[in-house]
Amino acid sequence: MLARLQKNWFLIGIVVVISLAKIAPFIGAKGGILKPEITVKYVAVSTIFLNSGLSLKTEELKSALSNVRLHVFVQSFTLVFVPGLMSLIVRILQFTSLNEWLLKGLLVVGCMPPPVSSAVILTKAVGGNEAAAIFNSAFGSFLGIFVTPFLLLVFLGSSSGVPFLLIVAQLSMTVVCPLLVGQFLRRYIKDWMEETKPPFGTISSCVLLLIIYTTFCDTFSQKTGDIDSTDLLSVIVIIVLLQCCLLALTFSLATMKESTFTPADAVAIMFASTHKSLTLGIPMLKIVFAGYNYLSLISIPLLIYHPVQILLGGLLVPVVKGWMLSAQQKEKVAVNAAI
Repeated sequence: MLARLQKNWFLIGIVVVISLAKIAPFIGAKGGILKPEITVKYVAVSTIFLNSGLSLKTEELKSALSNVRLHVFVQSFTLVFVPGLMSLIVRILQFTSLNEWLLKGLLVVGCMPPPVSSAVILTKAVGGNEAAAIFNSAFGSFLGIFVTPFLLLVFLGSSSGVPFLLIVAQLSMTVVCPLLVGQFLRRYIKDWMEETKPPFGTISSCVLLLIIYTTFCDTFSQKTGDIDSTDLLSVIVIIVLLQCCLLALTFSLATMKESTFTPADAVAIMFASTHKSLTLGIPMLKIVFAGYNYLSLISIPLLIYHPVQILLGGLLVPVVKGWMLSAQQKEKVAVNAAI
């Protein structure tokens, strides 16, 4: 029993932190005791990429940068295919009684860029192509600064100035700089790390639990006003089903026989292509929809999408890890047989 608990400690941790968030959301909510607007937004995200910079072999990072086909797949999927698919879904749902502002919120979710942390943490937890996840999360976030306002203008007719320099500076401080610092330090402590083998994966998983906790604290502390509970439940169901379909679709495309992606690449593609950023999304919404009386309703689908993507990803970690190890073993057997 103890061995089984140790093996599934991460899944148990998810249940525990969500339960704690439900009991006392004020602790980890924005402005709460833990101050997630600082501890998570800056410290946790910086820790993730410092951790990645230390653990990533420089040659792997260089190799990932040259994997253009993977990058094109991820960016076109998340910033072209998903917005188009969401637009089609919303057009169909317009014939239902679902709140029109929640429908606009679903369109907003589709237009959002990928996040800078969750896809990287999950890919690392599984053991996938972490370097590819880092590049696509960071590059997608930079692209989203320019592409997302344009998509919102196309689908919703809303436009406004976005503080590009401020967001670029924030991304540089929390993503690029820690990654470069980690790579720099790695040159001097490489031998020590190979001897001691620091638990980088465990550290990332613990940071992910902190993010899940504060995310659900924020979710449980949100006031949805006079929104109909049936509409809210419908949006939750739609988002869960959508994410499951997107995960299944990206996995199928990345692992089909005609594909040249490795199992590790497929893991990075799954998470980097389907996740959407709450950290960049909410500030953008507040700017693009400044003065809208229904801004809170428009924001609800994104507030739901974020914890769902982390929760689903966390639950999938052991399953995907088992598949990836099995697939890699089969590849080795096939190579040895060919030799």
